[in-house]
Amino acid sequence: MDSPFTKKFHFCGNPVRTEEIDVIKSVISDCSGLSRTELANTLCEILEWRRPNGKLKTVECRAFLEELEEKSILQLPVGRSGRPPGSRTSVVSSDIAEVVLTGKKSDFDPVELVPVSSKEDNARWRAMVDRHHYLGHRVPFGAHIRYFIRVHHPDPVIVGCLQFSSPAWRMEARDRYLGWSDDARRANLQKIVVNSRFLILPSVRIKNLASSALSLISARIVSDWESRFSIRPLLLETLVDPARYSGTCYRAANWIEVGRTTGRGRNDSEHLRHGESPKMVFLFPLAKDAVQRLRES
Repeated sequence: MDSPFTKKFHFCGNPVRTEEIDVIKSVISDCSGLSRTELANTLCEILEWRRPNGKLKTVECRAFLEELEEKSILQLPVGRSGRPPGSRTSVVSSDIAEVVLTGKKSDFDPVELVPVSSKEDNARWRAMVDRHHYLGHRVPFGAHIRYFIRVHHPDPVIVGCLQFSSPAWRMEARDRYLGWSDDARRANLQKIVVNSRFLILPSVRIKNLASSALSLISARIVSDWESRFSIRPLLLETLVDPARYSGTCYRAANWIEVGRTTGRGRNDSEHLRHGESPKMVFLFPLAKDAVQRLRES
């Protein structure tokens, strides 16, 4: 039986057993020459911490190891240069011509979502977000997909960016709306996908463009996410800073405002930032029975 000491630790929503903590410590001790990412890969292989599509949960595992280190449970090797999850990244200057576009959406149809896949496109995406989004660019936690938003003028022009990524374990407003148990959360959390970045370039003033992009993504994110990660999502969520935005485009796209965050952030396990910059929480069900299915354990 697990001790009370280890029951407080969870990996991707699942409790970590005493034996698993012992394995982690043993691997770190025996493989002192490995980097943190290499240790995370090794542990995912040993402990079978995989996504449904078979890929290792390396990003989440490294974050978990660093959490254990912060709590003095173990000692990791000194971090090497790189981009740990959640960090800001250096980006190259964007070479996208940011033309001034003003008018009705119908003047620039069709609006398209273009998945970001190549190294060059990822660099371009990061540069746009880092330059124009108030949160900048950070390495996302867990699974993620990025898109460009493109219109025609009449030739194709990139006018914005979208990013969808893995959800936080707890979010009071969301959890209250869903009314799910901890068992249901563990079983179904990864069926929630977060709209973690949304940018329309400041030089673009096209009426209804933002809500149109949200409507388009709600029609394709299920198949895109399932194809990439072998998980069929049931719910989209996002956070909106009311000090900066009113969430009008989400409301226009039929997202539901369900409350506000405490302002702590996903990594504030010690409750040190409670009440700091609370955000509005918006949800969008991707199926008629989404809430009911998320409650099933």
